[in-house]
Amino acid sequence: MHRLLFLFLLLPHAVYAAEAEYLLVIKNHRFQPEEITIPSDKKVRLIVDNQDAAPEEFESYALNREKVIPGKTKATIYIGPLKPGHYPFFGEFNQDTAKGVINVEYMVVVD
Repeated sequence: MHRLLFLFLLLPHAVYAAEAEYLLVIKNHRFQPEEITIPSDKKVRLIVDNQDAAPEEFESYALNREKVIPGKTKATIYIGPLKPGHYPFFGEFNQDTAKGVINVEYMVVVD
Protein backbone atom coordinates (compact mmCIF):
# COMPACT_ATOMS: atom_id res chain seq x y z
CA MET A 1 0.00 0.00 0.00
CA HIS A 2 2.78 2.43 0.89
CA ARG A 3 4.58 1.71 -2.39
CA LEU A 4 1.44 2.46 -4.37
CA LEU A 5 0.99 5.77 -2.55
CA PHE A 6 4.65 6.64 -3.16
CA LEU A 7 4.31 5.95 -6.90
CA PHE A 8 1.09 7.95 -7.04
CA LEU A 9 2.82 10.95 -5.43
CA LEU A 10 5.66 10.75 -7.97
CA LEU A 11 3.35 10.66 -11.00
CA PRO A 12 2.74 14.43 -11.30
CA HIS A 13 6.48 15.06 -11.11
CA ALA A 14 7.23 12.48 -13.81
CA VAL A 15 4.64 14.03 -16.13
CA TYR A 16 5.95 17.53 -15.44
CA ALA A 17 9.56 16.44 -16.14
CA ALA A 18 8.81 15.46 -19.77
CA GLU A 19 10.39 17.74 -22.35
CA ALA A 20 8.17 20.14 -24.22
CA GLU A 21 8.06 19.58 -27.98
CA TYR A 22 8.17 22.28 -30.66
CA LEU A 23 7.70 21.84 -34.41
CA LEU A 24 9.85 23.66 -36.95
CA VAL A 25 9.02 23.09 -40.64
CA ILE A 26 11.36 23.63 -43.58
CA LYS A 27 9.35 24.48 -46.68
CA ASN A 28 10.46 26.38 -49.80
CA HIS A 29 13.90 26.76 -48.18
CA ARG A 30 12.45 28.69 -45.23
CA PHE A 31 11.87 27.85 -41.60
CA GLN A 32 8.26 28.05 -40.42
CA PRO A 33 7.74 29.60 -38.00
CA GLU A 34 10.73 31.90 -38.15
CA GLU A 35 10.46 32.52 -34.40
CA ILE A 36 9.79 30.05 -31.61
CA THR A 37 9.43 31.00 -27.96
CA ILE A 38 10.44 28.44 -25.35
CA PRO A 39 10.70 28.58 -21.54
CA SER A 40 14.04 29.27 -19.90
CA ASP A 41 15.82 26.66 -17.83
CA LYS A 42 13.96 23.75 -19.47
CA LYS A 43 15.18 21.10 -21.89
CA VAL A 44 13.00 21.01 -25.01
CA ARG A 45 12.69 18.79 -28.05
CA LEU A 46 12.72 20.55 -31.43
CA ILE A 47 11.22 18.46 -34.24
CA VAL A 48 12.50 19.71 -37.60
CA ASP A 49 10.29 18.56 -40.49
CA ASN A 50 12.02 19.09 -43.83
CA GLN A 51 9.18 19.13 -46.35
CA ASP A 52 11.48 20.14 -49.20
CA ALA A 53 12.98 17.52 -51.52
CA ALA A 54 16.50 18.87 -50.91
CA PRO A 55 18.44 18.41 -47.68
CA GLU A 56 18.93 21.31 -45.29
CA GLU A 57 21.28 21.76 -42.37
CA PHE A 58 19.90 23.27 -39.17
CA GLU A 59 22.78 25.30 -37.77
CA SER A 60 23.11 27.57 -34.76
CA TYR A 61 26.34 28.88 -33.34
CA ALA A 62 24.46 30.28 -30.34
CA LEU A 63 22.91 26.87 -29.57
CA ASN A 64 26.03 24.92 -30.55
CA ARG A 65 23.94 22.68 -32.82
CA GLU A 66 24.14 21.52 -36.41
CA LYS A 67 22.23 18.72 -38.06
CA VAL A 68 21.63 17.79 -41.68
CA ILE A 69 18.00 16.88 -42.33
CA PRO A 70 17.55 14.99 -45.62
CA GLY A 71 14.64 15.98 -47.84
CA LYS A 72 11.20 14.68 -46.85
CA THR A 73 12.39 13.57 -43.39
CA LYS A 74 12.24 14.74 -39.78
CA ALA A 75 14.95 15.13 -37.18
CA THR A 76 14.91 15.68 -33.43
CA ILE A 77 17.21 18.24 -31.87
CA TYR A 78 17.36 18.69 -28.09
CA ILE A 79 18.14 22.15 -26.77
CA GLY A 80 18.37 23.67 -23.35
CA PRO A 81 18.12 24.35 -20.61
CA LEU A 82 18.88 27.89 -21.73
CA LYS A 83 18.98 31.30 -20.09
CA PRO A 84 16.59 34.00 -21.37
CA GLY A 85 17.75 35.52 -24.64
CA HIS A 86 17.65 35.22 -28.42
CA TYR A 87 19.33 32.29 -30.16
CA PRO A 88 19.52 32.63 -33.96
CA PHE A 89 19.63 29.65 -36.31
CA PHE A 90 19.89 29.25 -40.08
CA GLY A 91 19.88 26.74 -42.90
CA GLU A 92 23.47 26.15 -43.95
CA PHE A 93 22.46 25.30 -47.54
CA ASN A 94 20.05 28.27 -48.01
CA GLN A 95 21.39 31.01 -45.76
CA ASP A 96 19.64 33.81 -47.67
CA THR A 97 16.15 32.46 -46.96
CA ALA A 98 16.34 29.88 -44.16
CA LYS A 99 16.70 31.98 -41.01
CA GLY A 100 15.09 32.02 -37.63
CA VAL A 101 15.44 32.65 -33.92
CA ILE A 102 14.55 30.85 -30.73
CA ASN A 103 13.41 33.30 -28.08
CA VAL A 104 13.94 32.00 -24.57
CA GLU A 105 11.79 33.63 -21.92
CA TYR A 106 11.22 33.18 -18.24
CA MET A 107 7.77 31.62 -17.93
CA VAL A 108 5.69 30.78 -14.90
CA VAL A 109 3.98 27.40 -15.17
CA VAL A 110 0.63 27.26 -13.37
CA ASP A 111 -0.94 23.88 -12.66
